[in-house]
Amino acid sequence: MPEKKIVERLGEILVHGGVITEQHLLRALDFQRREGGLLGEILVKLGYVNEREIVQALTAQYGFPYLPLEDYYFNKEVVKLVPENVARQYSIVPLDVIGDILTVAMSNPLNDRAIEDVEMMAKKKVKVFISTVTSVHEAINRLYKA
Repeated sequence: MPEKKIVERLGEILVHGGVITEQHLLRALDFQRREGGLLGEILVKLGYVNEREIVQALTAQYGFPYLPLEDYYFNKEVVKLVPENVARQYSIVPLDVIGDILTVAMSNPLNDRAIEDVEMMAKKKVKVFISTVTSVHEAINRLYKA
């Protein structure tokens, strides 16, 4: 897992990159104080950014590699390593196994609890890729359909 070395906070990265204004950030932070939630999701909900812009900022902030899932081929045997309820609870998609490493895609790669739980369940070390909330949810729906 990439070292969690943060130079700038998510909002600062987006403002400095010209993706949002300082005013947008202040409104989103106020919303976050009142309602709770993740800043990136709030910025999307308020219509200030799209999911891909959040993913790109998180990639810049933490160094997680980005992986679009729209055309990804999923190995059905690997999918069995993560039960549907766990995949939905943590918004996590199992991708591949190489040796004792399970690669997954997540919309929130900072969820250490999710990573630890999946490592215990799969009995593998987890390597994380980041993807958008929408593409993770769509992948979960495709993979675990009845």
